[in-house]
Order: sequence, then structure tokens, then C-alpha cells
Amino acid sequence: MTVEELARAMEKDIDYIYEALMNTTIDIDSLEADSHLDEVWIKEVIKKAGMKLKWSKLKQDKVRENKDAVRRPQADPALLTPRSPVVTIMGHVDHGKTTLLDKLRKTQVAAMEAGGITQHIGAFLVSLPSGEKITFLDTPGHAAFSAMRARGAQVTDIVILVVAADDGVMKQTVESIQHAKDAQVPIVLAINKCDKAEADPEKVKKELLAYDVVCEDYGGDVQAVHVSALTGDNLMALAEATITLAEILELKSDPTGPVEGTVIESFIDKGRGPVTTAIIQRGTLRKGSILVAGKSWAKVRLMFDENGKTINEASPSMPVGIIGWRDLPSAGDEILELESEPRAREVVDWRKYEQEQEKNKEDLKMIEEKRKEHQEAHRKAREKYGTLHWKERSFIKYQEKKNQNPLKPKEKAERDSNVLPIIIKGDVDGSVEAILNIVDTYDASHECELELVHFGVGDISENDVNLAETFHGVIYGFNVNAGNVIQRSAAKKGVQIKLHKIIYRLIEDLQGELSSRLPCTVEEHVIGEASILATFSVTEGKKKVPVAGCRVQKGQLEKQKKFKLIRNGHVIWKGSLTSLKHHKDDISIIKTGMDCGLSLDDGKIEFKVGDEIVCCEEKEVLAKTSWDPGF
Repeated sequence: MTVEELARAMEKDIDYIYEALMNTTIDIDSLEADSHLDEVWIKEVIKKAGMKLKWSKLKQDKVRENKDAVRRPQADPALLTPRSPVVTIMGHVDHGKTTLLDKLRKTQVAAMEAGGITQHIGAFLVSLPSGEKITFLDTPGHAAFSAMRARGAQVTDIVILVVAADDGVMKQTVESIQHAKDAQVPIVLAINKCDKAEADPEKVKKELLAYDVVCEDYGGDVQAVHVSALTGDNLMALAEATITLAEILELKSDPTGPVEGTVIESFIDKGRGPVTTAIIQRGTLRKGSILVAGKSWAKVRLMFDENGKTINEASPSMPVGIIGWRDLPSAGDEILELESEPRAREVVDWRKYEQEQEKNKEDLKMIEEKRKEHQEAHRKAREKYGTLHWKERSFIKYQEKKNQNPLKPKEKAERDSNVLPIIIKGDVDGSVEAILNIVDTYDASHECELELVHFGVGDISENDVNLAETFHGVIYGFNVNAGNVIQRSAAKKGVQIKLHKIIYRLIEDLQGELSSRLPCTVEEHVIGEASILATFSVTEGKKKVPVAGCRVQKGQLEKQKKFKLIRNGHVIWKGSLTSLKHHKDDISIIKTGMDCGLSLDDGKIEFKVGDEIVCCEEKEVLAKTSWDPGF
């Protein structure tokens, strides 16, 4: 047992242990807090403390058996059958990814997107005239959706990189190339908007050389196809290039045995509960299958394709909507099929237990850090009071306690106005994740603290309104609804609900709300300047008041405004005038070229010939938060 452990067990400090061992044969100078003590010395210390020693066996924690579910071993190559390629469309925002996919699918997804910006991962199965099928993932190009693009790259076989011929390589283009490289996925280059007059496809190819994307024209292995998503030019050539690359990759999978897949997106549907969009990677999914993903499990009640049509089974590479989840899994979670409901519950319980253990470890680490901080503060306090008499010590402690007054109501209100508690609700898991990633970049806590109270998927509920009322917060909804009952309840409780359909509008609103919590800044505008030509004093009652004889050089002096006295370029006084006279008349305004006499509200200030008097107007300006989310 160490000295520290013994002190803790006895509920004493370490110095007490040292004092108890002072007149023994043990070398106290060599003892540290982590030094081990023999049983004889432990008994000696306990005896001197008037305590009794009782040995007890350490209780050993039962190690729980790992009940997690894992993927099956690699299948026998003889069982593998060819499958459709999973192709992710990537590129910068507004470079025409969704329009290109629309032409291939002959639908109008782009027209339905808020602001024409894709804000979810869409999974679609496209059948080509030749009979081949391709599963397309349409990822958002907006800066906010980096995590979604990374997830799209992880489940794909081929990346179609869309670059606008008139715009060239942009920030999200580079990021998309990096995601493809990280996932070791081959790229097909689609140079879009080639129908525009200012289009320059060769410039795009040259720019991509800097990022190690070498087209076939320049001796590389990346196929480049010039397309126009708007007119539909060359889209079949792009599809054929993709199929050719898929044939070279020899994509195969095992359609038998338990299902394996990945959650692409998840959301809560009002009538159907938690719903996921998934890509099947192995096995064939059927109605009634038991699935587990993350810390949620499902018995498949219903499956549907991207058009909402009910399907009975889903084979590898197929995008499918799954209904029947008990809880909402997160986008990116691995889907595994299990043999029974009890086994699924067992897996979920184990994963929750594992997460809890991880959290406990982090909590213990934090508690240990706090304990060390407390011990250090206690040690410093002892050093501070160590040499003082007990009366002096008591008096100092009383003074310190007296200075720690509770905040007055006004001070409390000021402190609370410097905190913005927020609640975030989104339509799908990926959208909430994107917003939280942006909120994580907040770096202006010195101006106003941003406090995330709660986040979740689904429409705004009464519980969200109650939370916002408790914390005096604001509810932000992205692509969700707030019913009339909820809005009336929020209005009654004084809770703001802000609904948005475009992500950067939501962030702009959040920036505005943060800015409104900041104190106004005062801006000074010079409206007049005068130079002191003479100084004299006048007697008022029994007092002599210094007066400056001035000439207005610029603008005008207004008695009600603020004034500054400047000497050799330095401001030596700032305040108000007590009098402003022209000859013997009191005036409120004096204009350029006129002479006047003035006295200040501070009688101790002495004027000197050559000093300058500046008249200023002070205006309060709304402050703006320094936080820049990066778009």
C-alpha cells in the first residue's frame, strides 16, 4: 500500500502519515506519495491514529464476455457473382452534380432541392439502355457537408468527379479528390457545362495535374468525359466509361448468407418511424430479417426503392429504404443481419455497455485531474496561511469570503446575456451532423458562449420548447416543421423557433443571433475642430475658471456633444463643456472661422496656446461576432 493510498483510506492528508512515522526507524526523507509501506508501518500509523486495522479482499470485477456482432470471413471466390458498381458523384457546390444525375434518371431532383443545393446523400439505381445498372450516390458539394462526402467515398467503387468547365478546380473539388484517395477509389472525370461559351476543359485537366489526377490525354489513367448535364450531351459516354472501369475492377459479391451493408442516411418519418437508406454490400435483404446497426436494431417491416415503391428483396449494390428500426441508427453505421431478436438485443446491450465503460474511463480521468487541481490549491492555501497566527488566518479567510458576494440581479442578467443556448433539430442524421461540425468550429467564446443544449432528428416537439424555455435558448430547425400547436406554445413561453431549408442561411441566422448578444461598440465621428489662440480665467463666485479663446478651423462645435483636448498629438482630457460663448452671448453651436470662449467640466485642466479642441459625436454601432464558419 502506498503512502497516498493509506492517507486516502484513513481520510487524512499525506502530512499526517509522515508525522505518525516521525519517531520510527523509517527514513522519512526518502518517502514519496507513491512509496510503498510495509505492513508493520501501516499497523504503526493506524495504531497512532487510534483506528483499527481490518484486511479485506479486493473485489474483482467480473469481465463481461464480448457479445458484439462482426462481419463474416471473406467468401469463397467460387460463390461470388458479378454486381452493379456503386458510383459516388462528387464535386464543388453548383457544378451540376444533381442535374447530371437528373438527366441519367430522367427526373427533377434538382428542382426540388432548396436553393438548388443538395443537402443530403441521395442513393439511386439507374438502369441504362444497354441493360446494365449503376447505383449512384449524389453527395452534397457545399462546404458544410464534408463528413457526408467522406462517407460517400467509403462505400463506393468509383468516384465521378464533376468539375465545371467554366469554373475549374475549386475547394470542394480538391477535398473530393482527397476523399477518393483516402478510400483508394478510382476516379472518372466529368467536365460539365461544356455547352457554355466560356468553357475551357483543357484548363480543368491542367489544373487537376497539381492534385495528381492525370487524365488519359496527359498519359495518366483517369478517363475524362466532356458533358453537358443541362442539354444531356455525352452522358451515355460517361455511363459507358463508368461501366468499362467497373468491368476492369471485376466487382463481385456474395448474394448468400446474412446481410452486410452500410447506413447512408437516417431520418424519422411521421407515419413510419425511424427510416434508413442503406447500401447492401453482401447477402440478400428480405422482409422479416433481423438487423443491427450501431446501437439500434430492426425487424424489417417494409423495404422500398428510391421512388418509394415497395420491394421484397434487395441484393448487393442496391440502395434500399428500411422501415422497422427500434431507434434511429447514425449515418455511416455498419448493418449486420443476425439470427434472432434476442441476439440483436444482446449485441445492442453489449455496445451500449462498451460505450458506458468508455465514458466512465473518461469521467474517472477528469475526476483525477480535478482532484490533483484541488490538492494543489489546498497545498498553496496551506503555504499561504502556514506562518500566520490563527487569529490572523481567520481574519483573512473572513475577508476573502466577504469579497465573494453573490451576483446582483443586474450582473446576473448581463452574464446570462453573454450565453446563447441552442437546440438543433434536423430532418436527417447527416444534416444534424453537418450542422454540429460547423458549431464545433465556434471560436469566439470570449465574446459570447455558444451552448448546445440538445440536438436530434425529427420535427420540433413540446419537449424542445420546454428545454428552450428552461435554458432561455433558441430552437433552430433544418428542413423540419413546427406545428401550429408547438408554435403557439413557443410564443406563449417566449421561445424563438427559427426554421431554415438552406444550411448557410441557418448559420447566418446563428451568427446574427450571436452578434445581437454582444454589447454595442461606440464609434466617434469628428464634427468640428478648433485651435486655442489665447488663455485667460474668469471669476465665478469665489472660483477662478480657466477659459480658452478659440477659433473654429473645421466643421462646427456643438455644446451638447463630447469634446477632447489634444496637446502634441496626445488626448489629455475628454468630457463635456460647461460653457460656450461668442463675445458675451451663450451659444449652443459655433461654425467655421468664428471665435469663441469655452470652459471645461474639469476645472483642473490648464489650457496652452496651440492646443486643439475636437468636437465628437458618439454613435452606438451593433457589434458583429468574429466567428467565421468558413463559407
